[in-house]
Amino acid sequence: MSRLGDQVTAVALPLIAVLTLHATAWQVGLVTGAGYLAWLLVGLPAGVLVHRLPLRGTQVVMDLVRALAVATVPVTAALGVLGLPHLVAVALLVGLASVVFDVGNSTFLPSIVAKEELTARNSLLSGSSAATELAGPSLGGVLVQLVGGAAAMVLDAVSYLVSAALLRSLPRAERPVGRPAGTGMREQIGEGWHFVTRHPVIGPCAADAAVVNFVAGGLMTLTPVFLIDTLDAPAAAVGALMATGGLGSLAGAALTPRVVSRIGGGGALRWAALLAALFTFLLPAASSGWAALVFAVGNAGFSAGVVVTSIVARTHRQAHTPTELLPRVMATVRFVSWGATPVGALLAGAASTAWGPRTALVVLAVCGLAGPAILLVGPIRRVRDLA
Repeated sequence: MSRLGDQVTAVALPLIAVLTLHATAWQVGLVTGAGYLAWLLVGLPAGVLVHRLPLRGTQVVMDLVRALAVATVPVTAALGVLGLPHLVAVALLVGLASVVFDVGNSTFLPSIVAKEELTARNSLLSGSSAATELAGPSLGGVLVQLVGGAAAMVLDAVSYLVSAALLRSLPRAERPVGRPAGTGMREQIGEGWHFVTRHPVIGPCAADAAVVNFVAGGLMTLTPVFLIDTLDAPAAAVGALMATGGLGSLAGAALTPRVVSRIGGGGALRWAALLAALFTFLLPAASSGWAALVFAVGNAGFSAGVVVTSIVARTHRQAHTPTELLPRVMATVRFVSWGATPVGALLAGAASTAWGPRTALVVLAVCGLAGPAILLVGPIRRVRDLA
């Protein structure tokens, strides 16, 4: 429920900026990047907080915070005082709450699922997320066109409230066993950081994820500007084209167990990362009319490759990280990887302002080649099974 609302907001916020506030590509980058800047601000401490606080209670509070923040958009729009700084502030506050929420989610699964089932369960979770990526942007685009961007945000606020109610029905998860709560936060953060950076598999996977999220952040900024200003697509079409990423994600999630069984985790990582990078070169090749389908193919292919690498890498982290370190390792990886998203969003906005959105997409695709390069030159390059 909350992810469905997230996807509506992912379309609605930049469209509000472009269509209502007439924002430039740089300003859209500020809105997009603000939500992911949270990972740089609190990404590392989030792992310690999840270790110390009641997991489900914390997540319920985070849902309520996000609902309140999102609800301010339609209210201020109705009062005629909605502005770009408000959109940036909402994106940042929602991002801060999402950081703690997501670290908790990634920590909970290994406590209730056997290691040999993690790949299949992570694939199912990614599949459910992909379904919302498929439906959410299309719904968001249609809602923006029918009722306006600000009113469409009401759905996201409601989704967070429903999510909070559902989370209260789940059993309480026990805190990970480990050091006492009195241990200093800096020391605990350092333990997670050192484990990630020195690990022969988790470290390179985190670096590849940083490249992927740099590209993804750039795409969040460039996609609405490119589709609206360059291809002259209506809001509903923008949502439909963005939703093709969900279609690719769904396919990638469904295929991951088979791919891992056939070529191993190492092979899946290498090939999926390479294919994801190559598909991004289709995005700037799109044109108006039916030629916009080229963008759809590139977006779906990129998302499919990213989901496969994400599932394989996440499963390995969950299965091979000591239980007491898992929240901090998950937070560290997401700090490194998701922290690259606002950087990509802001730099893509600047590149679009300087050279235009099509050229900026080409530059972004070239940058994306660094991801598979990291995996092909590191210790993963000849490994079939990551274990």
